Amino acid sequence: MKFIRLNLLSVLGLYILSAGLLHAAENNDDTILPLPAVLEGKEMRITTIVLAPGQESSPHRHNAHVYVYVIEGQVEMQVRGGPLMLLGPGEMFQEVPTDIHQVSRNPSSTKSATIVVHMLKSVGVPVTVPAD
Repeated sequence: MKFIRLNLLSVLGLYILSAGLLHAAENNDDTILPLPAVLEGKEMRITTIVLAPGQESSPHRHNAHVYVYVIEGQVEMQVRGGPLMLLGPGEMFQEVPTDIHQVSRNPSSTKSATIVVHMLKSVGVPVTVPAD
């Protein structure tokens, strides 16, 4: 029940903060927001990432619940053991802290892709760690 409440609060927070997200997306800034007392010890980290044509990351894990929203272009995302997903503008991808983010790439050889990443994490823990 606690997990469902945490996810519900995360989703509600994403909708409430949409104006701030647009500002962050326009300025390519990281935004770290304080959360309600019920989520004491947690923070919401929001960042805009522009992936160059063909850019990809190494397998890694996030110490966070991650929600990726595609603004422009297309991205391929996959967690270990899950299906490879091709996402376009308006589509989302989600990870939990135990997921290994196996594939994260811009499949285009000519166009960049822009994503907004929301991470709900504990204060003071690293955002990303290499996969084992």
